[in-house]
Amino acid sequence: MVADAVCIVIKQNITVLGSTGSIGVSTLDVMRRHPERYSAFALCAHSQVDKLFEQCREFKPCFAVVRDAALARQLTEMCRTAGLMTEVRHGIEALVEMSAMPEVDAVMAAIVGAAGLEPTLAAARAGKKIMLANKEVLVMAGELFMRAVREHGAILLPVDSEHNATNFSQGLSATGVKRILLTASGGPFRTKALAELHDVTPEAACAHPNWVMGRKISVDSASMMNKGLEVIEAHWLFAAPPEQIQVVVHPQSVVHSAVEYSDGSVIAQMGNPDMRTPIAYALAYPERIDSGVESLDLFKVARLDFFPPDFERFPCLRLAYDVLRQGGTAPAILNAANEVAVAAFLERQLPFLGIPHLIEAVLSILPAGPEGSLADVLEADNEARRQAYRFIKEQGFA
Repeated sequence: MVADAVCIVIKQNITVLGSTGSIGVSTLDVMRRHPERYSAFALCAHSQVDKLFEQCREFKPCFAVVRDAALARQLTEMCRTAGLMTEVRHGIEALVEMSAMPEVDAVMAAIVGAAGLEPTLAAARAGKKIMLANKEVLVMAGELFMRAVREHGAILLPVDSEHNATNFSQGLSATGVKRILLTASGGPFRTKALAELHDVTPEAACAHPNWVMGRKISVDSASMMNKGLEVIEAHWLFAAPPEQIQVVVHPQSVVHSAVEYSDGSVIAQMGNPDMRTPIAYALAYPERIDSGVESLDLFKVARLDFFPPDFERFPCLRLAYDVLRQGGTAPAILNAANEVAVAAFLERQLPFLGIPHLIEAVLSILPAGPEGSLADVLEADNEARRQAYRFIKEQGFA
């Protein structure tokens, strides 16, 4: 008599960079469904102490990280009062440490913007499994980051729904790829008259029709800079030249991306617009586990529409293609200028159409240099921010 096979699941220690953001919350939701598989080793947030404390109370991580010492003292006292053993640390050094500690099996890189670069790079250099939701890492330092992944044997799994879907579709057959088709919803202003975009408010820009996201990413989606950054990300993830990456506006957000092969076949990945699907895929890769996402009802969807992007309406997308072709530190300059512009727009210091105008102005001022080291990238980032703030002040927006 042959005994039944026993499947042994080894529990993974996860560091979540950006645990209080939308991706972090979704990651913890998937982990919550599989406590036998995943344990929170470190939860890292910026300043939402109350939210982070609730996460610590439920998941009982070994460490929690916040922005500064004052917030760390506040969270330490809350944890002590609740009888939690979680050790609280603060600052970029702590984020780097939590990404590279020997006990960590995988890192969810979900800090928005340039702030996520150094800890995610540290995870790569430590040979970790990296679930990459921070597209700015590859935009700013694609060459450096991919080299670190290769040299240190890290496992890189994209979490952006488009790249996650491309990874799956391309993984079915990695040879003979002709085109990568990245879908974009078109955001809340896809059909809005161009003249009406002058008076767009932050509230309108953040009202995405399909996805629940943070404010910065929502504005990027409204300007289609988000898709531009994803084009640059796809270039590094899949070694694809710019002309091989095509953006397709798809309002329903059901097809997340597609890969066209040289024989004419196109393989697409479909699903409801819920980030828990790519997160679960990255957590359990190469397995498939329950994500909590509702099944796709094709009868309810009924139709799928596809349109070419309007580069006049969305100049940010054009600028992203331009800097990708230029290379070097040009993408880092674009990313820094965009972060400053979006923050100014959200503070009502810059009009919506001023976002691409500011980015183009900074790109025209700063020449791109080689992406030789992390110091080169950070220097380009800092100078781009300085020029962006100067532009806002000189134009009388601030």
